[in-house]
Formats: sequence, C-alpha cells, structure tokens
Amino acid sequence: MMSIHLQREIDSLKKKLLALSALVEEQLRRAVMSVQTRDDLLAGKVIDGDVEIDHREVEVEEDCLKILALHQPVAVDLRLIVAVLKINNDLERIGDLAVNIAERSAYLAERRECEVPAELSDMVEKAQLMLQNSLNALVNADPALAHKVCSDDDEVDDINRTIYEQIKADIRDGVNDLDSMIHLLGIARHIERIADLATNIAEDVIYMVDGEIVRHRTEDYRDGKR
Repeated sequence: MMSIHLQREIDSLKKKLLALSALVEEQLRRAVMSVQTRDDLLAGKVIDGDVEIDHREVEVEEDCLKILALHQPVAVDLRLIVAVLKINNDLERIGDLAVNIAERSAYLAERRECEVPAELSDMVEKAQLMLQNSLNALVNADPALAHKVCSDDDEVDDINRTIYEQIKADIRDGVNDLDSMIHLLGIARHIERIADLATNIAEDVIYMVDGEIVRHRTEDYRDGKR
C-alpha cells in the first residue's frame, strides 16, 4: 500500500516539476524576445513573473522533502527525488537569469542606437534548444539526449567568447555608449550560464536514469567519447 502512495506522490511531483519547467521556458522566451524587439513592457512582464517561479520552486522542494521523510525511498525512486531537487533548483536559477536578461533589456530599450551582436541570436537559439532538450530528456528518461546536451555546451561557450572579443574591440575603438556594451556583455554571460544550467539538468537526468555521475567529465564530450 505504501508503494502505491509513493508512486502517486512521485507522479504528482513530476507534474509539478514539468509545470515549473514550462513556466521557466516561457520566461526565457519572453526575456530574449524583449531584447530582440527592444520591448520594455515585455521585459517588465518577465520581471513580474518571477514570483510565480519562486513559489512553485519552494512547493516542489517541500514535496521532495515530504516524500523523503514519509516514504524513505531507495534505489531508482531515491535517485529520482535527488535529481528533482537539483533540477528544481537549476530551473529557479534559470528563471532568475531570465529576469536579469529582462532587466538589461529594459535598459537597452531606451538606447535603440546600440546594435545587438548578430551572434547573440545564434547563441540564444542554441541555449534555448539545450534547455528544451534537457527537459525532453527528463520527460522521456532519455540519457542519450541528455548526453547530447552536455556535448552542445562548448558551442555556446565559443559564441560567448566571440561576442566578448567583439565587444571588447568595440570598447577599445572608443564606442560612445559604454554602458550599453556592458549590458550586452551581461546578457551574453547570462545566456552562457543558462546553457551551463541546462547541462546540469542533463547530467542529473543521466544520474536519474543510469545512476552515473558525469559531472566534471566535459573532456569526454569534447573528445567524442559520449
């Protein structure tokens, strides 16, 4: 009888985590769109929406702790709860980064003469796909897709370095609006961190499904061993 109750609570936990992930993905989409369209009103909606993410993150964590206390799960179920706790935290952090992007977007909306680097769109697209794939890997318990997310992180890092060098060169050449350049650097950095967190989620999926801890093994992905 206990196992039936445990399964019901785990199913409910999964649904809550997926609802949170959908909300975080939408927050990120809106934040990025606000940068691309210079829409300060949309940026404001992202900032206001962070309260809901924080609320849901706390609810998922409380449910995890309740399951651990009442049912003392083992093996696969325990790995699942541990993974959900970590993924839940990473999703909340991605939500915070979406807010940070929106805040910088609101500043840039007033400075339309500042051009957004063309590479930023490609970086955003890759980071969003990494997040989407990491969540799909979670839903489908797909470690192969999770491994792909881990290997894709280098591409985002490379684009971030390109943007950094480009903006650094612009600053060296004496651009008029230094503050805008700094905000653009911040946006690129936030997107790079989102890709890192998507990688964290993918690593937790691998742990959840296979029981394998793959942190600190980026050289395996880079060398094509995975």
